[in-house]
Amino acid sequence: MPLPPPSVERTRKHVRNVQLDGYKRSDGLWDVEARLTDVKDQDYPLASKTIARGTPVHDMWVRVTVNAQMNILEAIACTDAMPYEGMCDSIHPDYSKLVGLNLFQGFRKSVKALFGTTSGCSHITELLMFLPTAALQTFASDIRDDEDSGQKPFQLDKCHALDSHSDAVRRYYPRWYRSLKTG
Repeated sequence: MPLPPPSVERTRKHVRNVQLDGYKRSDGLWDVEARLTDVKDQDYPLASKTIARGTPVHDMWVRVTVNAQMNILEAIACTDAMPYEGMCDSIHPDYSKLVGLNLFQGFRKSVKALFGTTSGCSHITELLMFLPTAALQTFASDIRDDEDSGQKPFQLDKCHALDSHSDAVRRYYPRWYRSLKTG
């Protein structure tokens, strides 16, 4: 269901697109790629240059390679469009510091510590925040969500619909349902 129509007239000024793609590699590892683009609907004057309407202000990429435990084995960043050429893209090598992090164990906190404020590119760093859930969805492509391996399914207790006390868990994952006893 789309959003309801706006109640007042408006003019679009900016479009940001974020795309995430997950890949299973032939060597048994996984790649997650993220791309961010920003485009203005009007010419955009900056101190460095004027960016023509419809031309990306930002076009930035990041890719991480992970193993089945979600440990990052390789990380790379690149930029195809930026406001400050030769400056914005000079931070790319620093993103190799992601190697060794785990997407599910303190990843977002570590990213903020490594690349917060002027220690990284704010746009690439923002892209990184999407990686854990994109990786989860990529892995989910190979795992039946109701497969009973004896271990609690990874998706439970990750959102309100799949809280261990919810009707969805009671209905679809009864083994893992936990009743809330009141009173």
